[in-house]
Amino acid sequence: MNRTALLFLAVVAFAPRAFAEQPNIIYILLDDAGYGDLSCYGQKKFKTPNIDRLASEGIRFTDHYSGSTVCAPTRCSLMTGLHTGHCFVRGNREVKPEGQSPMPADIVTIPRLLHKAGYTTGMFGKWGLGAPGSTSDPVQHFDSFFGYNCQREAHNFYPDHLWKNDQRVELDGKTYSHDLIVQNALDFVRANKKGPFFCYMSVTIPHAAMQVPEDSMAEFRKKFSQFEGTIGKYAGTDVNNPVAGFAGMMTRLDHQVGQLLSLLRELDIDDNTLVMLSSDNGPHKEGGHQPDFFDSNGPLRGYKRDLYEGGIRAPLVARWPEKLEPRRVSGLISAHWDMLPTFCELAGIAPPKSIDGISMVPTLLGNTVEQQKHEALYWEFTERGRSQAARVGKWKGVRVDLKKDPNAPVELYDLSLDLGEQHNIASDHPEVVAQLRAVMNREHVESESFPLFGDL
Repeated sequence: MNRTALLFLAVVAFAPRAFAEQPNIIYILLDDAGYGDLSCYGQKKFKTPNIDRLASEGIRFTDHYSGSTVCAPTRCSLMTGLHTGHCFVRGNREVKPEGQSPMPADIVTIPRLLHKAGYTTGMFGKWGLGAPGSTSDPVQHFDSFFGYNCQREAHNFYPDHLWKNDQRVELDGKTYSHDLIVQNALDFVRANKKGPFFCYMSVTIPHAAMQVPEDSMAEFRKKFSQFEGTIGKYAGTDVNNPVAGFAGMMTRLDHQVGQLLSLLRELDIDDNTLVMLSSDNGPHKEGGHQPDFFDSNGPLRGYKRDLYEGGIRAPLVARWPEKLEPRRVSGLISAHWDMLPTFCELAGIAPPKSIDGISMVPTLLGNTVEQQKHEALYWEFTERGRSQAARVGKWKGVRVDLKKDPNAPVELYDLSLDLGEQHNIASDHPEVVAQLRAVMNREHVESESFPLFGDL
């Protein structure tokens, strides 16, 4: 946990902010969408007008980060308020026959905390944090669940089954799973309109395979006709023109965000519902997806599985009518592990003390003077050669290939001048390198299940 947050907790007794009523919270997590994949973040090849509304009617964050650079550890960080030097799940390890490594049975998560605060909780989409029947399947955290338990199963958008709570739902392999997931989320919102509710939409778009119904793809087959005949292969699936597929996936999702906003107005709960949208990591290069064609990273270096900015800097937009001033842009340095304390403050409860996150509520409400700030952000990734990264203010440090060389040097970048991390200036600032290495040493706690330096 960072020292700034510890000092704050030690000096100031937590006093939940008083709201007239507990707000509904909807958190939408995209799967492998890059920093530049929304038009409010610069996307030019297609438009996302409904997601853009979240930004224009609320706040857009420029310096927000995912919990990790792949699926499961990001979701663990999000759910627990811990960065990957402290959280339990730090990789995408699978268990058979279906699912990923579970979190411990007694772990504290956002839905468990909000449930105790009186919220009805629902999760819709991809879980990835505990196989069916394990110590941490989704029904042990949420009141309602519909979607994929296993990340690998989510690679196919036309599956033979999904899960509804703890029941396997058989499908015909011809139904677009994303539409079912969104419809179940909308049904949950409608059923719980009296609130308060927490709706976690961990959608599978735009992860490979680049599958989408033709009614969303046809427009882009024409627009990107040069890719007709190009076959994207992924997880046993072939997609003709995966470039059109990606654009169709994103615009279909955007249309459904519009449906969600319309439903909130219809139910007359718009003014008491916070909607936030982010992504779990940077863009992938699988299944024929071409992130460079879409400029999915904007000026950033790296992709999914990198700890350079392109792998971990994530979009974040938030909308809460009557509470958030519209068209604001915030440079607050924040991360997915800040969601737990943020949602706790909104619910009027104290967060656990042993977390890494800091509530973003002051910034959301425009009280930036009250906003506590991170001394440092930290990441580690136990796959792909193993790596570490840390950010302190404008400085970013990265270490790569730790499995090969545990003493690998710290690369240093000044993000205020070199957002694309093109110029390693470690030799010019040894004192900053030492500071960042100290952060890495301090924030890393070795895991027996997901070792950064040792062996399994």
